[in-house]
Amino acid sequence: MWRKSPLRGRRIDGQALGSGPGNMASSPKPVLYTYFRSSCSWRVRIALAFKGVAYDQVAVNLIRDGGQQHVDSFKTINPMKQVPALAIDGIVLSQSLAIVQYLDETRPGPRLLPEDAKKRAQVRMISDHITSGIQPLQNLHVLQKIGEEKKLEWAQHFITIGLQALESLLQYTAGQYCVGDEVTMADLCLVPQVYNAVRFKVGLTQFPTIVKINNALLELDAFKVSHPSCQPDAPPQS
Repeated sequence: MWRKSPLRGRRIDGQALGSGPGNMASSPKPVLYTYFRSSCSWRVRIALAFKGVAYDQVAVNLIRDGGQQHVDSFKTINPMKQVPALAIDGIVLSQSLAIVQYLDETRPGPRLLPEDAKKRAQVRMISDHITSGIQPLQNLHVLQKIGEEKKLEWAQHFITIGLQALESLLQYTAGQYCVGDEVTMADLCLVPQVYNAVRFKVGLTQFPTIVKINNALLELDAFKVSHPSCQPDAPPQS
């Protein structure tokens, strides 16, 4: 089912990226602008791996030099100054769920959005719950505004209440994975969010269904190769 997606890593260093929206045809493979620890980027890396899409990678360090996402050359890629962005098929896409859905609609391989309308709606519901209701409240930009003293408490609070609601939702949708027994876009959102919960020291024993699904997903190759610790821009022991 899964095919390895070879990638080549590069880094943005404040110079021109050489892959702006006007010259996407110069790259024979899709180019993913990413940061190893970005949960939004991880969703897309899983999708690319799951679909067996080979791609090049440009690392955009969100912390170094005040955040490389703020350099002018990257703003031409994504005016929101966020990762991920994916240059593919002559266009540049941002927003992880839009990218995942485009890959699902244009690339062969296992479906990430089910054919069944009810299950498809459940996948989108869980995906939005995570990507709109949890992750934005604990992302880097928000925590920088909160300040060093309060950021851990803030992140723990919003991750916990979000996962409490998700645990309840999964009682009605889960099989082996978030929605039934096939990997879907919802699972691509779940694993990076659990990773963030661990980073922010949120206790997971109160979420047995989430933990069970997460552990099962982490056994799959697409989730392993896309893990933050396996990325070219990851520091040692990340």
